[in-house]
Parts: sequence; C-alpha cells; structure tokens
Amino acid sequence: MRTGSEPATARSALRARFWLSVWGLLWAIFGTAAFALAGRPGWAVACGVLWLVITVDTAMILRHIRQGPHYQPGRDIPPYRPPDGGPPRFERLRRHRPSGPPYPGPPRHRHP
Repeated sequence: MRTGSEPATARSALRARFWLSVWGLLWAIFGTAAFALAGRPGWAVACGVLWLVITVDTAMILRHIRQGPHYQPGRDIPPYRPPDGGPPRFERLRRHRPSGPPYPGPPRHRHP
C-alpha cells in the first residue's frame, strides 16, 4: 500500500549494492593495471579515478550496513506502518474532484 511517504521510509538493498560495488571495484583495478601496462596513461588515470569513487562508495555502503537495522532492516523487521489519520492523500483528492471531463477540451476557434 502506498502511503505517500515513500522517499522518507524507502529501504535500500545495501547487500546488493555492496556486491555490485565489489564487482565494479575489481573491474576498475583490472582496467587501471591493464591500461597502465598497455601504455595508455589517460585511460589508466580514468580507471584510477573510478577506482577511488567506487572505494568511497563501498566504504559508505559498509558503514550503512554496520549501523544496523535503523538503516538496513533485515527480513525480521516489518515494513513501516502507514500514517494514521484517514485515507491516503490520493483518495482524498479523488473525492474532491468535480465531476465532468478531466480537462476543458480543445479551444474552439471562431472564424470570421
């Protein structure tokens, strides 16, 4: 059920992100070494910068995983409850919509 608060209560698949970042880290290391040995310093630097970015991302992912269930709920933690206080917002808007066509229609041109 959608509650309208999904951005605030969204969960991230941190374990999947971790393994994808490890995969990217291996390719960045391989690319840096391969381009350096092939005599392509520009590509080696590009792969090295990517290596640095992936390393920082992996560190942040590990930090969030270690912070515990507040940031990465496990399978035993149920989803967030919807807020109390009435129906979801989109149903309230639907009740107050006036009847008739959803738009006024194309403009009518009067020719002289």
